[in-house]
Amino acid sequence: MFTTVYDVIVIGGGHAGSEAAAASANMGCKTLLITMSLQNIAQMSCNPAMGGIAKGQIIREIDALGGYSAVVTDNTAIQFKMLNKSKGPAMWSPRAQSDRMRFSEYWRLMLEKTINIDFYQDNVTDLLFDGNIIVGVKTALGIKIKSRTVIITAGTFLNGLIHIGEKTFGGGRAGESASIGITEALENVGFESGRMKTGTPPRVDGRSLDYSKMIEQPGDVNPEKFSYLATTKPLGEQRSCYMSYTSKEVHNLLRTGFDRSPMFSGRIKSIGPRYCPSIEDKIDRFATKERHQLFVEPEGWNTAEVYVNGFSTSLPEDVQDKALRKVAGFENVKFFRYGYAIEYDFFPPTQLLHTLETKLIKNLYFAGQINGTTGYEEAAAQGLMAGINAALNIQNKSPFILKRNEAYIGVLIDDLITKGTEEPYRMFTSRAEYRTLLRQDNADLRLTPLAFKLGLASKERMDRVIEKQTKTDLFVKFLTDTSVKPAEINPILEDKNTAKIPQSMKLFKIAARPQLDFNDLKKLPKVEAFIKENNIDNEIVEQTEIHVKYAGYIAKEKNQADKLNRLENVAIPSTFDYSKVKSLSIEARQKLTNIKPITISQASRISGVSPSDISVLLVYMGR
Repeated sequence: MFTTVYDVIVIGGGHAGSEAAAASANMGCKTLLITMSLQNIAQMSCNPAMGGIAKGQIIREIDALGGYSAVVTDNTAIQFKMLNKSKGPAMWSPRAQSDRMRFSEYWRLMLEKTINIDFYQDNVTDLLFDGNIIVGVKTALGIKIKSRTVIITAGTFLNGLIHIGEKTFGGGRAGESASIGITEALENVGFESGRMKTGTPPRVDGRSLDYSKMIEQPGDVNPEKFSYLATTKPLGEQRSCYMSYTSKEVHNLLRTGFDRSPMFSGRIKSIGPRYCPSIEDKIDRFATKERHQLFVEPEGWNTAEVYVNGFSTSLPEDVQDKALRKVAGFENVKFFRYGYAIEYDFFPPTQLLHTLETKLIKNLYFAGQINGTTGYEEAAAQGLMAGINAALNIQNKSPFILKRNEAYIGVLIDDLITKGTEEPYRMFTSRAEYRTLLRQDNADLRLTPLAFKLGLASKERMDRVIEKQTKTDLFVKFLTDTSVKPAEINPILEDKNTAKIPQSMKLFKIAARPQLDFNDLKKLPKVEAFIKENNIDNEIVEQTEIHVKYAGYIAKEKNQADKLNRLENVAIPSTFDYSKVKSLSIEARQKLTNIKPITISQASRISGVSPSDISVLLVYMGR
């Protein structure tokens, strides 16, 4: 039996729970990870991939803060791509296909090697409170386990309900039972809950597909990696994905099942992710579109299982079968399992502080899909932050909160806490107003010094960041101080169809031209010599090139961020009574009372709070 009083109990072993347990344990807290299945730790419930637009930036940030997701991805990847490379560096987003089975295995082994983590397989059915403080959990076996803090990361398991056509059954994931009891325990102490929906495509037998009828999608020729650590290596060998398309015939076959669809029959009343709709939703909403892309993604190095990205559905199995067989390359498809939709409980995140601790119950934290998000990366980021803040709480230290100009993780949490969400929240680059500052290439420069202070980043990791920054500054100074003569540079400029120079000019000014890249500059003997003498690698070259070419944009965003941070420094007392401020609008009073922003800056981002309301608050704050 459990006689230990744990510092942290983490409920759920998904991406949020795994990062939460790793963070709290690495910060010295005695941590217990409780999951319904130890075989499915960090299971990739949907697509076998990490990263993508904005999500790749989040994985880099998790790595810079000492999380495990990037390391696991690098060691289990089967393909790597840098998306949006044709656009500016603020849009570059790394993405990797993973070996699903190896990914989960690697996560578990990393957690088992982490000191301070205990594991227990059981279902948490109740929570233990002492007034407004959580003190532990109760499991299905009736075992009570005491803890100083609790982090709930239950994913889609809270009262999960799976739909396939007219069939409905309880479950948190295919083949796994739902979690019953936690929602009821939270509602009993005053929490507000809601329902959300997500879905997943069918998995099929790759041996039954004809890839010659599809378009091959190989990985990058020179693949990069996620983690900044030197111990992970880029892929040498990669597996290709493939692309095919639906058609009018496929759409018409899918429509024959609409009368039996849980989405259209009204059996599913909850809201699904807007930016990842089901195939039936796509052909209903975009009726004039004749075809939709399908990405055919292998599930691993050696398995025959294939993920049909873009064909998420809850239509009856016979309709899925008939329609998919009309897609080029799928004529003889064999199903491993059919697609399905799942409904689950979530708790509006406006009930949380920026630390992810709940406002109602002290020492209780929520992370992941329980907060209304969707995606492995969003969940993992929240788990990491909840784990860090639970540990800091135990140690009586100041909380760790990332600002919107410091990290995509800061944007994610601030959006959730300040604005809430009525549909599954997914991160996009467009959500970040400072995305030129929050690039995937500089996450280590932004966040590793913070992680080092927390004890989550090793000295080796910190030394690498210092070296990267020092060499980048050195390279920038070299370009700023070094002149080049027309005879040296004009042949290169002419070859690139850009104006020649009539007299000597500083390299920095020439390097800023959009027609040139640093491979052109390397043709200059003085640049080549500098790079060799100072052991400048490709990462430093890329960092310097971004700094030179986007210096104006970066300076502008930093200036805007500094203005924002002045309002971040104007704190609002937790006991502030908005009802007494009669000059506030009624909507503003209601929203401010409900959300309880901790700064004027946060208050300004709440929907329904106008600039005039902020001016009134500034007067009351003595500004």
